[in-house]
Amino acid sequence: MCGACCYLKPDEREDLDDYLSGEQLSQYMDLVGEDGWCINFDHSRRECRIYNERPRFCRVEPETFWEMYEIDSDQFNDFAIDCCHEQIDSVYGQDAAEMKRYQREVG
Repeated sequence: MCGACCYLKPDEREDLDDYLSGEQLSQYMDLVGEDGWCINFDHSRRECRIYNERPRFCRVEPETFWEMYEIDSDQFNDFAIDCCHEQIDSVYGQDAAEMKRYQREVG
């Protein structure tokens, strides 16, 4: 896990209210630390401290993507990969080790 999706800084995600309900948006904002990263992301271990209990909007699953973005399950993989590329690029940069590692894993 690179953790790019755990960078939650709201002013860099202008469309949050387009795909999160009011309750989810409140929960999202509660997760944002002073540095813009999720308070539950362990930087040294590169993992979520509440992974099994993480909010629904943190789950990369076809059902979640349908609920949030109306992405059909047959489009899920391509859409999720595009989301990852975009987020990794914006957080770490196109030539970062995280991007290279992700591209190796995805193929």
